[in-house]
Amino acid sequence: MVAAAQAMPHCPQQVSSTLATGNWHKVVLSLILLWAIEAAVVNPLALEGCDDHCGNVSIPYPFGTKEGCYLNETFRITCNTTYNPPLAFLGTSNINVTHIWLSGELRIYSYVAEDCYNQSGGRTSYKDPWITLAKFPISDTRNKFTAIGCDTSAVIKGSKGTTYTTGCISLCDRIEDVIEGSCSGIGCCQTNIPKRVKALNMSLDSYYNNHQNVWDFNPCNYAFVAEVGTYNFSIRDLRDFRNRTMMTPVVLNWAIGDQNCSEAKKDLKSYACTSKDNRTVCHDSENGPGYWCSCSKGFEGNPYLPDGCQDIDECQNATLSLCDQKCTNYNGSYECSCEPGYEGDGKSDGTGCKPKHSTLLVKVALGVTISLLVLLLGISWVHLGLRKRKFIKLKEKCFEQNGGIQLQQQLSRHNGSVETTQIFTAEELKKATNNYHENRILGQGGQGTVYKGILPDNRVVAIKKSKILDQSQVEQFINEVSVLSQVNHRNVVKLLGCCLETQVPLLVYEFVTNGNLFEHIHNTSHASMLPWPLRLQIAVETAGALSYLHFATSIPIIHRDIKSTNILLDDKYTAKVSDFGASRLVPLDQSQLTTLVQGTLGYLDPEYFHSSQLTEKSDVYSFGVLLAELLTGKKALSFDRPDKERNLAIYFVSSMNENRLFEILDQQVLKEGNVEQLKEIAMLTKRCLKLKGEERPTMKEVAMELEGLKAMEKHPWMKRNLGSEETENLPGKSYDDCFGGVNSDSVCYDSIRNQVIISGLDDGR
Repeated sequence: MVAAAQAMPHCPQQVSSTLATGNWHKVVLSLILLWAIEAAVVNPLALEGCDDHCGNVSIPYPFGTKEGCYLNETFRITCNTTYNPPLAFLGTSNINVTHIWLSGELRIYSYVAEDCYNQSGGRTSYKDPWITLAKFPISDTRNKFTAIGCDTSAVIKGSKGTTYTTGCISLCDRIEDVIEGSCSGIGCCQTNIPKRVKALNMSLDSYYNNHQNVWDFNPCNYAFVAEVGTYNFSIRDLRDFRNRTMMTPVVLNWAIGDQNCSEAKKDLKSYACTSKDNRTVCHDSENGPGYWCSCSKGFEGNPYLPDGCQDIDECQNATLSLCDQKCTNYNGSYECSCEPGYEGDGKSDGTGCKPKHSTLLVKVALGVTISLLVLLLGISWVHLGLRKRKFIKLKEKCFEQNGGIQLQQQLSRHNGSVETTQIFTAEELKKATNNYHENRILGQGGQGTVYKGILPDNRVVAIKKSKILDQSQVEQFINEVSVLSQVNHRNVVKLLGCCLETQVPLLVYEFVTNGNLFEHIHNTSHASMLPWPLRLQIAVETAGALSYLHFATSIPIIHRDIKSTNILLDDKYTAKVSDFGASRLVPLDQSQLTTLVQGTLGYLDPEYFHSSQLTEKSDVYSFGVLLAELLTGKKALSFDRPDKERNLAIYFVSSMNENRLFEILDQQVLKEGNVEQLKEIAMLTKRCLKLKGEERPTMKEVAMELEGLKAMEKHPWMKRNLGSEETENLPGKSYDDCFGGVNSDSVCYDSIRNQVIISGLDDGR
């Protein structure tokens, strides 16, 4: 036999080390061990005086390791004893043989094709192995051609035995789209090997742009032929397949001669199925010319040796346990029987042996048994039916108590709401959250727990499981869901639907990916921190959303819990106002509503805290605290003083009254901001933090003024950053005029506000 393989040097030590790594070697070694145990209890498999093993590999005739021990040169095995254990090779080739089956198959190892790129799309390595076989074809039923990668075009071809070209394509844009264990074309693809293949050449290429789009999780393509069942695709192979193995097991077919069974039997001298007394069976090869032999049923051994097939004593084989009581062995078969007083066929897998009884007694016992079984099944069926009915009634009761019928009626009155707002079932959300597993928790607060959910259409959502709902608040809750479902603003987290079948209502929101504003301002793990222009943009977007809720919705919505943890950020740092658990709807003919005091300390409107009078100015105060947080980088309630905690709102206003604004600003804001803009925003913040709600601006005014202040950055006369010299040499008089008191504050603000409006008009806004 002649065999060759590109990039496969004659290095048995390398082959041996490869076989000792990865999952494939475990499969191979377990098969070898099982085969060796079986071989130890049957007749020898090699010719007399010939070695029947090479290291851990059994060498049955017609194969052999030296002249006179193999049928012909086709079945010659080279046993290299310079390695421990010795390695078996096919003829004089470098193809390592690890297992030989008398059923016309043997296992070898083949190299893996590789195509790797760097981050800029340059190729760093390329291997396209090939293998050529003189006699034995590659099994078309025991192997698969497999390719791994997310930008992969894999081809396998050959021109010996069967001329062919085939392959497959594997593509994916994101690692989240890849399915663990699936080779259906997303990250992994497979195809069959044609029949009568005696040569193969594997090649790889990039399908799109040299892995530049997927390089971070998939820098390389791989392709290989491997025995079915020895490789299971894993997502981690997209990055680490090279560390797993670079050789794969491949099964070849072998056969005797070029004739089929009927032709070979005409010449008994060359006929290979030599075991006497018709103890052998001849099989035509299904993958090329020739035939192979096996022992007849009831016999075992090597059918290629004259006395190779010997009778199997089924009665002595304890592992078979074929008979219940008596077992009689015959040449090539056996018989089971029962002891006197017993009846049946005696077989373990048949009727067995049972004591002889009266036919009437058996029928009575059988009838009683069947009756009891029917009664038990009936009772179980009724019990399950009652439990299911009780569960359905419980869900219906919860649905009604939570206002489900009322919500359906309200949604039906709004055009388009039925399509955009979904009422989910309890089973849908339970499955979406993996039964509310703790690893799906996104956050916990006073209003409830938020879970990450994955819907059947693969949409990722946030599912809020509220605390126990007071039945007196059901109508209010339903009104909130009805109105919020109609809110459609890019800076408000979208309410997708709800579930009312559970004891506590569940709300389903869009999933926002980049955490909340609090984490980005105060959490040191966000190494980049938020630059001032981005902080200002978030403030503008938040103010616009609150203005929309106060003035643009069909019924004004007061949030009541504006804080940095409730401002979510997406991948582009777009602000999303969230958590409406404490929010309230205010009828158009009602300016305030008396409620229980709710909110978060540090952000809570002092006027609301003392009087429980709820107005939209309460949101203005909380937004003022948020502005102070963005300017100073300090928390709403700070515990950095040893004597007592510090309230940011009081600290900010008092610092301004003491002309210490630039001492309390965040260092990054000082570095990136400019004098005039920061003064204006600070004064706006101070106005929002007025103790009396009537002295505060509306959210519409706040949003317009912030938009104008943001537009000031576009003018050359506003490009001046706040450097150290400027903070040191600021004119004392003008600073006092702008920040000294109530009168000077309003005068200075009005004068610059006029400039903002003019600049906005010049800029075409």
